[in-house]
Amino acid sequence: MIFREIFFGPEQYRRALALREEILRAPLGLPLGEDDLQGESDQLHFGLFDNGELVACVIAIPLTAEHARIRQTAVAEAYRGQGLGRSIMTQLETTLAARGFASLSLHARSTAVGFYEKLGYQTVGSEFIEVSIPHRKMVKRLT
Repeated sequence: MIFREIFFGPEQYRRALALREEILRAPLGLPLGEDDLQGESDQLHFGLFDNGELVACVIAIPLTAEHARIRQTAVAEAYRGQGLGRSIMTQLETTLAARGFASLSLHARSTAVGFYEKLGYQTVGSEFIEVSIPHRKMVKRLT
């Protein structure tokens, strides 16, 4: 697997968009709309590639010079259970730390809280509803 940045606009971004739609939004009956995609040209997109095929993706939104919010982590169905979620997150954290980010936050679906806790994220505040399902805010300091 190869981890690399996906630049906004080219074919790889469109493939990441399709993967996010398939894994994260279609099961909820909520297609990605223009409002969901607004500002993505200023966000950092990354993917895991297997022989050139995008199999996982994630986005980081720089909020300050030292803090970023992670969103829309998706792993293709055929590649689940192989540690790719952990892989893309650890490589993302390493990349962001090298760029000067010291902390990360994310809104985890309640069903994914345990996954992020295993990666060192901590829950903050109460459960809330986002895109029609329960979420928890989670944070992590990068070392």
